[in-house]
Amino acid sequence: MQTTIKQTVTFTGVGLHSGKPATLTVRPASAWHGIVFRRTDVDGVDPFVPALWNQVSQEPLNTRVFNSDEVSVSTIEHLMAALAGTGIHNVLIDIDGPEVPILDGSAAPFVRAFVAAGLTRLDAPLRAIEILEDVTVDGPGGSLARLSPATSLQIAFSIDFADKAIGQQTKALSLANGTFVRELCDSRTFCRKSDVDAMHARGLALGGTLQNAVVVDGDIILTPGGLRHADEAVRHKMLDALGDLATAGAPILGRYTGVRAGHALTNRLLRALFDRPQAWRWVTCDATVAARLPGCGVCPDDLLQVA
Repeated sequence: MQTTIKQTVTFTGVGLHSGKPATLTVRPASAWHGIVFRRTDVDGVDPFVPALWNQVSQEPLNTRVFNSDEVSVSTIEHLMAALAGTGIHNVLIDIDGPEVPILDGSAAPFVRAFVAAGLTRLDAPLRAIEILEDVTVDGPGGSLARLSPATSLQIAFSIDFADKAIGQQTKALSLANGTFVRELCDSRTFCRKSDVDAMHARGLALGGTLQNAVVVDGDIILTPGGLRHADEAVRHKMLDALGDLATAGAPILGRYTGVRAGHALTNRLLRALFDRPQAWRWVTCDATVAARLPGCGVCPDDLLQVA
């Protein structure tokens, strides 16, 4: 069945790119509502912004959704991953600014709050998107993103950075049975010091600090405490991919493969998928199908393994 959050939860922090303070409140919603943002700081325009693939602005550094009045919410990917990873399908998200707070740079603070609040099952069936054919989009420098048929949601990702602190990393996981919570949700956004300097010069990453991002410089990790996982970088790219895939509007049954892919390429992949009706179909989830989705089997004990 579809779900919503059992209790309202609130988060406060600053936006990663804007540096502006933000308060975000996640509220229960009815069946078929989906994930919808409401900008509480705007007047005279439509404040509602659905978190859907066809309302995503393709940008390299974050995922931003907007409506017909150009009201937008950016850097939604970690929050979306947390919702998908804990099996929450319907919420209304009030936010008093244009960017979701970055918190610690991962999805773990969202996940902890959602698991503590609990879920309510709604009187409506859950539908999933089953991938029937391979769909691939290519990007610059040999990057690609692909969706392929699979019996559960699986993510495989490869990255390759010149900085030895990151280097080449590859990981593949099935996200059924609470895997996202245990394996991915605490992995933080990462960047090279040279990229930070360049973004600051362009007025970006103004809210970024060594407390909410892993910053590397060659073979040196500048962030105090070092890494939470030896392969934290590729795990975070998988986290981002789950958040971006969640803008499909329903859970996906299929294998996502990303090679040096980013937010814009994953959105292009969803657009390509929905342009090919023969490549996917709706399926109504019974208990067997639901057990293969990321939110199935999540419990408070899973959080014991989270940093």
